[in-house]
Amino acid sequence: MVIAPGRAHRPGAGFALIEPETQAERDECPFCRGREDRTPPETRRLPEGAAEWTVRVVPNLYPAVEGQEVIVHSPHHARTFAELTDEELEFVADIVSSTDAFWLVNEGRAAGSSLPHSHSQLASVEPPAENPAGVGVVLAVDELLVAERDGLRAVAHPAGRLPYELLLGAERIRPALLLLRECIARLRSVEGPVAWNAWLHRGTAPHLEVVPRLTVLAGLELGAGIYVNSLDPAEAAARLRSTDATPPDQAAA
Repeated sequence: MVIAPGRAHRPGAGFALIEPETQAERDECPFCRGREDRTPPETRRLPEGAAEWTVRVVPNLYPAVEGQEVIVHSPHHARTFAELTDEELEFVADIVSSTDAFWLVNEGRAAGSSLPHSHSQLASVEPPAENPAGVGVVLAVDELLVAERDGLRAVAHPAGRLPYELLLGAERIRPALLLLRECIARLRSVEGPVAWNAWLHRGTAPHLEVVPRLTVLAGLELGAGIYVNSLDPAEAAARLRSTDATPPDQAAA
């Protein structure tokens, strides 16, 4: 990884934010409650047996791998993980904890999402193994700290491929998802509604990787494996620490 702050000011270096909501989007969204007939039959809903669901799981209509499923995070038209309530995240955590499948989030078209309603996916694939000792060392660096919750830490990745790349401890799924929500809220406060990807490594050092899509990967990155980051990770951490991230439950109180 190469840190090159000057590249942030080169012509064409801007990034596209997630598009604003439209009425047509809201009217046609297949993930909102009451439109269950617009998705494949659900495989699970929480609360279980309830007439009105809060979180539901359905087969992916356009799977990339066998057995791919979609977790719909909210019955309402939440457009970002940062808007999810504690209850919704608790149910998502229950689903993620009950399976060994690879869990990932794509938010925004630039991150590969085709629908704006907040959702994640489960896939029967195995991500590359990580060095447990290395993960622990990175998470302990105070200069890179972004936020903490229930003994879990979120830090700016010291070798981030893109600006604001993050690493989150995930020994316990529920607090890890609450911490992820806080980090995304902080990122949106600093940079606006940016697209991002996240995925869970289970293994012996459970953690989440978060990669905001603030730049485009070009030939140098894809061909030579040299990632040029225009923002120093310590500066990224400082920016995210300095902003507010009020949980939706508290904001509505």
